[in-house]
Amino acid sequence: MLAAWERVAGSCAGSRATEPAPPALPSPPAADPRPRGWRGGARRSAGGAARRRGLAAAAAASGGWRRAAMGTAAVHLLLLLGLLHAGPGGEGRKGWRRRGPAVRERGEAAAAAAESFPLDFTAVEGNMDSFMAQIKSLAQSLYPCSAQALPHDLRLHLLHNASVTCNDGSPAGYYLKESKGSRRWLLFLEGGWYCFNRENCDTRYDTMRRLMSSREWPATRVGTGILSSQPEENPHWWNANMVFIPYCSSDVWSGASSKSEKNEYAFMGALIIQEVIKELVGKGLSTAKVLLLAGSSAGGTGVLLNVDRVAEQLEEMGYQGIQVRGLADSGWFLDNKQYRRTDCIDTITCAPTEAIRRGIRYWNGIVPERCKLQFKEGEEWNCFFGYKIYPTLRCPVFVVQWLFDEAQLTVDNVHLTGQPVQEGQWLYIQNLGRELRNTLKDVTASFAPACLSHEIITRNHWTDIQVKGTSLPRALHCWDRSLHESNKNGKAPLKGCPIHLIDSCPWPHCNPSCPTIRDQFTGQEMNVIQFLMHMGFDVQKMAQQQGLEPSKLLGMLSSGN
Repeated sequence: MLAAWERVAGSCAGSRATEPAPPALPSPPAADPRPRGWRGGARRSAGGAARRRGLAAAAAASGGWRRAAMGTAAVHLLLLLGLLHAGPGGEGRKGWRRRGPAVRERGEAAAAAAESFPLDFTAVEGNMDSFMAQIKSLAQSLYPCSAQALPHDLRLHLLHNASVTCNDGSPAGYYLKESKGSRRWLLFLEGGWYCFNRENCDTRYDTMRRLMSSREWPATRVGTGILSSQPEENPHWWNANMVFIPYCSSDVWSGASSKSEKNEYAFMGALIIQEVIKELVGKGLSTAKVLLLAGSSAGGTGVLLNVDRVAEQLEEMGYQGIQVRGLADSGWFLDNKQYRRTDCIDTITCAPTEAIRRGIRYWNGIVPERCKLQFKEGEEWNCFFGYKIYPTLRCPVFVVQWLFDEAQLTVDNVHLTGQPVQEGQWLYIQNLGRELRNTLKDVTASFAPACLSHEIITRNHWTDIQVKGTSLPRALHCWDRSLHESNKNGKAPLKGCPIHLIDSCPWPHCNPSCPTIRDQFTGQEMNVIQFLMHMGFDVQKMAQQQGLEPSKLLGMLSSGN
């Protein structure tokens, strides 16, 4: 708690924060009876409003402390001490009530000219993260300069080792936002498909150059979703050290070949990660307690390929105490049979298995040794598929995967162009959801909504998506707590805090919290019934198969059951 106060209120004076204790578990969110939107909705979570209501609700219990006239450090310290002593059992509240009349009179005298800021002490008992966010907000109101002093941007650092490069030979790099005193580090691997021969790499360079070169990268980036510095958008990781590693190697973060006369392009994804780790050790990573390697799409697959290697690298450098974990978002692909087979001409039409077979040779790609040993020589491509590499991993990994992933459907040649899908396509889509669900059944920590989408953890509406009443940030928090408790006491995962969350409903967007779907031609939002009708969903036939009346089936779809 003191760390959070120093981080925001003391930023003008250059105070350094210390790492807060692991937060207590928040209470599950109440069910929202209102219909939720579908894909593309960049909506803010309602959590911020709930926290503000919590502040106001505790006015009577906390004594209604007043803000104005609190110009001296002594009064600020009294307030902080009250916060530090507030806890289960209400001892902190009693302590404040026992204060002498002089203190009460000073607070009452200030009331006429001041805006009140009652504190929710009950939040300490049930949700430490919410309480820390309140402290941050309070400190910013008391010290206006701290609001400007807080660094929200991630700043670009090009690698010192100029031999580790992007595809075109320009220096690779990373964006960093330090959180002085925090011992938690989040490293994010960007996604963005791949290329696997000279022809489609040339096309990629012409059309998506920023994914192959650092020459036009901006000096700063603003973190969103799990990279955000705002507690309302990122309730559990907002004060971590944030690192965004741009994807400029086009090799699913697996390559280890440099540019040369023979090789027009460099493919150094695996080496870029290793070099970033080396540089970050000198910037505070050496004192880290937890390193979370996260990534989306190709970056999510990159997490699976590199998380054990990062842990081994840190151990070899002498930092055995850092707990390395993985978070793979939308990178758990299937090597299934395409809906309609096509020749392997480009990235989109080529079946994933064939594209990776060709790519791993072109990139000089490397895979984890433990996975490599599971397959014959020349079949290392199998390690790019989550359900095959996951059983070989030593580090704990949390898998986030839409059951109806748009990128998977694209490479399977199911193109949703706005026209109703054919019955064969509809059956293929449903079967894809079943297959993906089956591959996740033995994954300890997973979050798999029945939605048609791609990527989530860096979206600013990532807090809105729920599976079985649990949001993704809470599931990640439960996982974090379960690992902490397991390391500390050898206990099983905490009760009432689920980490294995997979939707059981069989159709795309049968989960009412899915992102917004829009008609490709009109741009208008569609509800779940309109979307399924648009895709050619036969209500009469499906109701008959389920043994339901059509009206009852429509009602179930509307409510997300």
